[in-house]
Amino acid sequence: MENRMVKFPCKESNLLTLHAIPGHFATSHSHINYYVDVTSIKTRASEAREAARIFNSKVPKNTYIDTIVCMDGTEMIGAFLSEEIERSGIMSINRHETTYVISPEINNNNQILFRDNNKGAVEGKHIVLLLATTTTGETIRRALECIRYYGGMVVCIASIFSTIDHVDDIEIERLFDTNDAVNYEAFPLLDCPFCKNGHRIEAMVNGFGYSKL
Repeated sequence: MENRMVKFPCKESNLLTLHAIPGHFATSHSHINYYVDVTSIKTRASEAREAARIFNSKVPKNTYIDTIVCMDGTEMIGAFLSEEIERSGIMSINRHETTYVISPEINNNNQILFRDNNKGAVEGKHIVLLLATTTTGETIRRALECIRYYGGMVVCIASIFSTIDHVDDIEIERLFDTNDAVNYEAFPLLDCPFCKNGHRIEAMVNGFGYSKL
């Protein structure tokens, strides 16, 4: 798989590159013809800092930002983004005048939840939802439902890579999209041309990475 990897440069920074492997892969909600690997952007401090800088330029400046909710292992980007937000003077209603950076728990039933000790970082807070990759938007919808259940208000959604531009009328700010990852396609589980042609799934993938089959 890895010897097929191709690279797509970021239009907004020469410090960031999207890595992708063509093939037949399965996510929890769809089948895709490229595995998009954003590991280096999430785990290398210099790239995470640069991603945070770009995301900060896209965050609405006419609102409060109190909390960043990180999905898919994006906590390093979230930490740098909190610094960028505070440095740019965006207001917060938090008593300590600083930004919370938290991650939800996902239980065995694939439900997203916040434990009691983190509820205070969600209830009544203005939230940036940060993700690694977005294909169908289903993870975002589940996260929005969870955050709203706990009383939070999502004012911005940011994803390193996304094939869609909005969910529930909230625009998705992204570093890469299908104009960057040329020929990227996602298919419903029951309408995948690879499956219909008898091509085996090569790996299960999600925002954390891939597991070969």
